[in-house]
Amino acid sequence: MEEKTVRDSSPFEFHLVHLDLKGAAPKVSYLAEIFRLFHVLGANGILLEYEDMFPYSEELKPLQANDAYSPSEIKEILNLAKLHGLEVIPLVQTFGHMEFVLKHKEFCHLREVAMFPNTVNPHREESLRLVSKMIEQVIALHGDLQWFHIGCDEVYYLGEGEESKQWLQQEENTIEKLCLAHMKAVANYVVSAHPTVKPVVWDDMLRGISEETLTASGIAQLAELMIWDYTPDFAVSSKATLIQKYQRCSFPKLWFASAFKGATGVNQSLTLIGHHLRNHQQWMKVAESSPPGIIRGIALTGWQRYDHFSVLCELLPVGIPSLAVCLQTLKNGGYSEKVKEDVEKFLGISSLEIDTFMSDISGTFPGSEILSLVTQIAFYLKPSVDELLENNRYVTGWFSPYHRKRMKIHPIMIHHFQPDALRLLTKWTAVNEDLQTAMEKVFYMSATEEWMEENVQPSLQRLQGTVDDLDRAIQALS
Repeated sequence: MEEKTVRDSSPFEFHLVHLDLKGAAPKVSYLAEIFRLFHVLGANGILLEYEDMFPYSEELKPLQANDAYSPSEIKEILNLAKLHGLEVIPLVQTFGHMEFVLKHKEFCHLREVAMFPNTVNPHREESLRLVSKMIEQVIALHGDLQWFHIGCDEVYYLGEGEESKQWLQQEENTIEKLCLAHMKAVANYVVSAHPTVKPVVWDDMLRGISEETLTASGIAQLAELMIWDYTPDFAVSSKATLIQKYQRCSFPKLWFASAFKGATGVNQSLTLIGHHLRNHQQWMKVAESSPPGIIRGIALTGWQRYDHFSVLCELLPVGIPSLAVCLQTLKNGGYSEKVKEDVEKFLGISSLEIDTFMSDISGTFPGSEILSLVTQIAFYLKPSVDELLENNRYVTGWFSPYHRKRMKIHPIMIHHFQPDALRLLTKWTAVNEDLQTAMEKVFYMSATEEWMEENVQPSLQRLQGTVDDLDRAIQALS
């Protein structure tokens, strides 16, 4: 196994790249290419958020997506990670963000609020049995683990279920205690069943809890916290205060979580590098102001959906330049012209733009063709179709929806916009086919279809519909 510690000028021992598999999960063949690049750029770990891509079995089989990895593919992913010196930390949600479990009829009775599949009911023993089985199946395929991330962020609607309402009526019972009790039960399960594995939890549900309650819960003896903030301008002093609080509550080690993509808009298709670079620069300042030895590492999150039911945001290949800039900035202890030049060299990009979206981008890194084509689509497809159908006076004046419905057109007007419409349709159909081919090398068909339906088809269908209506109107003339 290669040395995992990031030396150079980084304040962190671990740089984890987060792979969010709840949308557009990459094929193993693509991970084989990209893990090598992660290592070269300065990563030494993967935070692997499986969601429904894990091959759950027996009574958990319904949790599997149709495209879920097989057990042998999981083994291959773990071997590839090891080959490239990447420590793997699995992430399995066990409290909030449980939609991928609680949407199924087999498990919907375990919802905190009957209507909503977000949060598991912490009062039921069956809830703990369910998440314990999930953890057990994941650990069984992983073998030698040091950490296991049990999620527990954004536990929405906690305390709003019928059982919680009754429980909260008893004196001294609070939502904070309810939250801590479930977290502790899950962490306790991991530690008891696997003494060499340390649970990690997101910190957001604990930020507002008093030091007294947090200390009394004993959670600090069981789990390490991962403090997350994806904004580019958060106050360093507020994080320093939070770290001091967690220290006083006896948490021996803390992790940070930044974002390299997937945190700037629920349906964002391109990644603004500058936003994420500034986020990492803030985290470096926090690390520098922290007591020595308390910060274990940083996870660079790359969200693929905001939750199980939302649309896809930036695809992984689209976020690679941002990931490269952020990893190299961490590794070199700051951003510089040299970092920019090194990233351009590693990715085969001629000129990287930090503070604007690049309208024309090509590279040689795995998946760069997807970035190039997605950029074309984001910059030119919708605007060019809108320009033709909404701003071309011949279309708006002589081939309006009224005309199209009745198949009426002045013959001379055909020559004013039919060539433009056909040229556009030919061009965008070709780009569509090229992107589909490029995406099918990296992603499963379901992800390709979803991204195309969301981002390409609306404009292409508008264009095709106009051309078809024009053909019918021309035929009606003859």
